[in-house]
Amino acid sequence: MELRKCLSEISAGDGNARAEARKRWDRCAKPLGSLGLLETALEDIAALTGDPDICIQSRAVVVLCADNGVVVQGVTQSSSAVTAVVARELAAGRTSVCRMAQAARCQVVPVDMGIQDFQETPGVLPRRIGNGTGDISWGPAMTRTQAEQAVITGIGLVRDLREQGIDLLATGEMGIGNTTTSSAVACTLLGRPVEELTGRGAGLSDEGLRRKIQVIYTALEVNRPDERDPIDVLAKVGGFDLAGLCGIFLGGGLYGVPVLIDGVISAAAALCALRLCPAAGKAMLASHVSAEPAGRLLLEAIGKKPLICAEMRLGEGTGAVAAIPLLDMACAVYSGAYTFEEGGLEPYQPLGALC
Repeated sequence: MELRKCLSEISAGDGNARAEARKRWDRCAKPLGSLGLLETALEDIAALTGDPDICIQSRAVVVLCADNGVVVQGVTQSSSAVTAVVARELAAGRTSVCRMAQAARCQVVPVDMGIQDFQETPGVLPRRIGNGTGDISWGPAMTRTQAEQAVITGIGLVRDLREQGIDLLATGEMGIGNTTTSSAVACTLLGRPVEELTGRGAGLSDEGLRRKIQVIYTALEVNRPDERDPIDVLAKVGGFDLAGLCGIFLGGGLYGVPVLIDGVISAAAALCALRLCPAAGKAMLASHVSAEPAGRLLLEAIGKKPLICAEMRLGEGTGAVAAIPLLDMACAVYSGAYTFEEGGLEPYQPLGALC
């Protein structure tokens, strides 16, 4: 699989399918547009798949796991060993996202993209790019070749899951230190100050936050990532999980699978994908707005509005999975509500139509 070829094959959405979905909503016996962003989400799915008959019954949350060398700089509460522990618990079905996914009838797919010293574990897909990334405060996280390989791996995961019948994907990640890398990526792509976009992650103290901010400043100074080149940004200050997530969003556009953006890490990856291929935005749905400082700004840059504002920041794909029942309820109305015609009612008219 060659990245440039994949990007060239991602086309724009189907305007006719979107228009037909809009007509179906307008025939439902309710005020026009009254389900707001839920209506928009289903229209987006119709435009992506080219089919107004929407099906999202088979779904999975893909949790990309990888370690980040920058952890040695004291930017986290936990050591890198936690990444491997959580990856095994994901495979065992015991983490937060596993319990939420069970309620949402969603499969959990943990993926080892580069967990440090991780042995193959049943239930964790082996897709290792390397044994953790480099310390971005000293040099690049990875080579450009590794970054491209990670992106292509993400695209391939979507292809494989689509072939297995998956209709909807949620994005998740697990990697101690990845709020540091995602902040570095966001600062580069958005051109905003480090202090503005850097949060406490899993719960840093004031001193820890100051250290984290300084480390990101150093990483950006040492590596000088090119904001015009998302692969360069991912290679220099990103992570294997971020690059893989970027590929998942691209894969959604390529294979016609809607992909829910999770929190700030997922959103940083989505923006990388959008900068690589603007047409890939057709596959992106914003689940929630993260409580991390960069969350809202990243979604604004992507051009997506969140379905949920709950100040979540857990990771693992929990926010994305939380949005799935909302989409289910939207589908229930879209496909099963009675119409104005069936109820013998006069349809509502668009605002201004009677003026």
